[in-house]
Amino acid sequence: MRARAGDFTLDVALEGDARPLALVGPNGSGKTTLLRVLAGAVRPEAAEIEVDGVVLHSTARGVEVPIEQRRVGYVPQGYGLFPHLSVLDNVAFGLSTGARRVDRRARRGRAAAVLERLGVGGLARRTPGGLSGGEQQRVALARALVIEPALLLLDEPLAALDATARRAIRGFLAEHLRAFGRPCVIVTHDVRDVAALDLQVCVLEGGRVMQRGDLNALRAAPATDFVAEFVGLAPPI
Repeated sequence: MRARAGDFTLDVALEGDARPLALVGPNGSGKTTLLRVLAGAVRPEAAEIEVDGVVLHSTARGVEVPIEQRRVGYVPQGYGLFPHLSVLDNVAFGLSTGARRVDRRARRGRAAAVLERLGVGGLARRTPGGLSGGEQQRVALARALVIEPALLLLDEPLAALDATARRAIRGFLAEHLRAFGRPCVIVTHDVRDVAALDLQVCVLEGGRVMQRGDLNALRAAPATDFVAEFVGLAPPI
């Protein structure tokens, strides 16, 4: 995956180093906005976005692939599940529109298979309001994966969970992100997520990439006060 906007450039490997990328930075640094741009929910003023060899947006060339036609799985903050739909129909929804559309029987079959793979097949008939935070997180991930995305985006996937659920879901995510094997970008504020999920780190401040590397590299030479605080080398301001 490659995204460019002005002097901002972000690359995520497709092969070789397939470790997911953590986007970290102060509030207002552009992390969630970047995910929404990649997903197609926000149109940038000037950018080039390419995923798996497919140009999703090019201001210079007048290319703008609609959100429903992008092979991008997106789990927003709060998970974004439809409260009036069953778990099964929530997961199947991504296969009901645009280029992803398949008939009702096929999409429900694929949704059921992904739920089983993630260990929550027994929730298929329930609605989101009756699920725990950890169960909602797994269902939201299933909805993102059912479209067989070329890119997976997770916005603060653990922030809404209590400490016990967060520890359990970290292990769950680590296992399934390894199996996913495609580019993945995760917004987080917690250095423990970075360590547990074995993430590369990209630090955004003011819409700019200030530093990139693994935790050891950031700890060895933090480029900004925020980086030092994030990795635990400076007290919170």
